[in-house]
Amino acid sequence: MPAAYDDNNIFARILRGEIPAHKVYEDDATIVIMDAMPQSKGHALVIPKQKSRNLIDASPAALAAALSAAQKIAKASMKAFAADGVMLVQYNEAPAGQSVFHLHFHVIPRYEGAPLKGHGGPMEENAVLAAHAAAIKSALG
Repeated sequence: MPAAYDDNNIFARILRGEIPAHKVYEDDATIVIMDAMPQSKGHALVIPKQKSRNLIDASPAALAAALSAAQKIAKASMKAFAADGVMLVQYNEAPAGQSVFHLHFHVIPRYEGAPLKGHGGPMEENAVLAAHAAAIKSALG
């Protein structure tokens, strides 16, 4: 049985405005930010505003909103970065690789012949994250 939701996880704190993030997109149900430890150029995170640890305890409405936002971001990322593809990743509980226990989806642009960096790798420079956020916002229109 999964543990209870922790209101002090980093994404809950970002949603409350306690921690800064490079915001790309926001609607009533989701926020999209740049991953501070990107695996690829343009790596973004889609985070439902509704509290849930992961897919296991999320509401169908939160999941639908997150996937809709992920599709928007995937299209914009491919356009903004001339990506060859895009990967959607979501982890559920620590044994599966989840490290932040608030539901989120990784939207990771992929480039032919370019390997991914490791999950949870080094922090990216703020200027790079800001530029990537601006590029996706521009592609969203």
